[in-house]
Amino acid sequence: MLTFEEKLAIIESFPQLDRKDVSLKRVNFHLEENNSEKKNIVYHLHPNGNGFVYAGYLKGYKKDDKGMVNIRDFSEEELRTLLEKTIRTLTWVEEEVEEEPSLIDQNEGERWVDSENHTLILMNEDDTWNIYAGVNLDATFFTYEEAEEYLHEEGFKKA
Repeated sequence: MLTFEEKLAIIESFPQLDRKDVSLKRVNFHLEENNSEKKNIVYHLHPNGNGFVYAGYLKGYKKDDKGMVNIRDFSEEELRTLLEKTIRTLTWVEEEVEEEPSLIDQNEGERWVDSENHTLILMNEDDTWNIYAGVNLDATFFTYEEAEEYLHEEGFKKA
């Protein structure tokens, strides 16, 4: 397990993150410039080694109901990878998205198109139905029927 100082050094190596000292010697790190309302990316990094990193849009991590991953037992590589993925997900720009294979290009899920040719993708993931606009999560529903109703109300038809 990494020490508090080691985790702090890793996190501080990301210039996009701004340190915010909070109570009980805990530290938060904010990602001010991103394409999401989420600003607090590292939450309550504590001198005992405990802390959380936001991974709300990422798969493959055990997250709490706020999308946070406990990093207490993370290695340096695991922590760096999680931070890189989170920052990249929250700070994408159009040029980067065009270089990445999109959900549409991968033919995953169902394509839905509106009258202006905007495309959304409906995918079944982890017992929910998620609607994506490019790489961005637009909405989540518990049933296919709810997702379908939403898409129809928004003017989309299955392609």
